[in-house]
Amino acid sequence: MTLLLLIAAGFAAGWVDAVVGGGGLLQLPAMLMIPGITPVQALATNKLGSIFGTTTSAITYARRVKPAMGTALPMAVAALLASYCGAVVAASLPERIILPLILLALIGVGVFTAVRPQVGQLEKLRHVGMGHLARAVMIGMILGFYDGVLGPGTGTFLVIALVTVLGYNFLNSSAQAKVVNVATNLGALLYFAPAGHVLLGLGLVLGAANMAGGYLGARMAIAKGSKFIRVVFLIVVFALVIKLGYDVAVDLFG
Repeated sequence: MTLLLLIAAGFAAGWVDAVVGGGGLLQLPAMLMIPGITPVQALATNKLGSIFGTTTSAITYARRVKPAMGTALPMAVAALLASYCGAVVAASLPERIILPLILLALIGVGVFTAVRPQVGQLEKLRHVGMGHLARAVMIGMILGFYDGVLGPGTGTFLVIALVTVLGYNFLNSSAQAKVVNVATNLGALLYFAPAGHVLLGLGLVLGAANMAGGYLGARMAIAKGSKFIRVVFLIVVFALVIKLGYDVAVDLFG
């Protein structure tokens, strides 16, 4: 029964990640239900499962959307290096400081997107040349580090940044976010796998489920366009706010 739940969570996580990110919100809690699994093992194994889904959706997007790889690739390299560093310090980062900041940022972005329907519908790039590239690399470094340390919502934050900071529409942002997400998963695995934290069998099962969900999610996002992605984006942000709000409340009040 637990295995079936994990497969269902992996499929749903792959679908959500492909559309707008945030699949870890579904997959990680399901993994933590496994008796005896440690948080670090859950985080590491989640990366292995997720990399199959993000790679599948990244390839699907690349074939049909033609994302701006001149932006996505430098961002991905920065994210890979930062994700490795984040994984190294995963056990020591003060979550009780970070989570409230993430929660406030999500609420702000969710409200901003809800009250401004035009955001992410049309592509109007901000900044040019080295200014554009420098901001993309900075986004990759910050969110790559976050993904290595904590993870949930990284794909959503990537879409947020690509839409609001760089001016891409939701569809192109989702396509680029998948490329960067592959790099963040790989960066964390480069530390977690040699350290022995990855549960290989479980990770491969989750990977197969993620691939199926990722392929379907990417095809739906491409077919339905930015309006569909915006709706899913708001739903995922709302879910993340509820989840992180609960975590913060438990941490503060017990």
